[in-house]
Amino acid sequence: MLNQGAYAPRSPLQAVENKVLNQGANAPRSPLTEEINMDRHWLLSSTTYGTWLSGDRRGFVSNVDDGSEKEVRHNGVGEPIDADMPGLESYARQTLIGGPIRLTPEQAAAVLAQFRETAAYRGWSLLSAAVMANHFHIVVGVPGDPDPADLLRDFKSYASRTLNRRWPKPPGGTWWTESGSRRKKTGEEVIRVAVEYVHKQPYALAVWTAEPYLSALGERGASAP
Repeated sequence: MLNQGAYAPRSPLQAVENKVLNQGANAPRSPLTEEINMDRHWLLSSTTYGTWLSGDRRGFVSNVDDGSEKEVRHNGVGEPIDADMPGLESYARQTLIGGPIRLTPEQAAAVLAQFRETAAYRGWSLLSAAVMANHFHIVVGVPGDPDPADLLRDFKSYASRTLNRRWPKPPGGTWWTESGSRRKKTGEEVIRVAVEYVHKQPYALAVWTAEPYLSALGERGASAP
């Protein structure tokens, strides 16, 4: 669905995680072992509607024509992503309804509060969340092995309800890009790196990080209420 945009490709966080994994037993021990008590941990990300389009020169993840009249999506580990397709980006922009959405600080705070409420209601462990004007990141632990697409859908759906109660519904009918990035995080140090990545997002309008992660980062009191 081009009119909802693409989503951003893999972040530089992957290189940091690879370094941690390569250290193996020599990796520094985290003081957070006791807090990692969920079965699965995920880094979930998504963009707001229309802000990261198919064809974007920065790289994008969306269905593209592979030349054989079939659509493919290049997002595998080690697989080159698609980028810089001006014709595709122009078409995607033309199909937008109402233009791109950028969240205000007040809207970002409302979204963050809803993320925390959603996690508590579902029995998930929200470790960190950051909401920017045009995207968000969440690190969350969950019991069992639910489909991460369902986790991301729930966070976005409940956030949309909150936004729709307080602000006019967007002309395009949605605040978010369809789908998003879902990255499994395994091992206490990899999880800690993901939490730090989210907590230190440079353009965050609203950010929250759980204890003891916040103290481990040396930023007690820096988390949003």
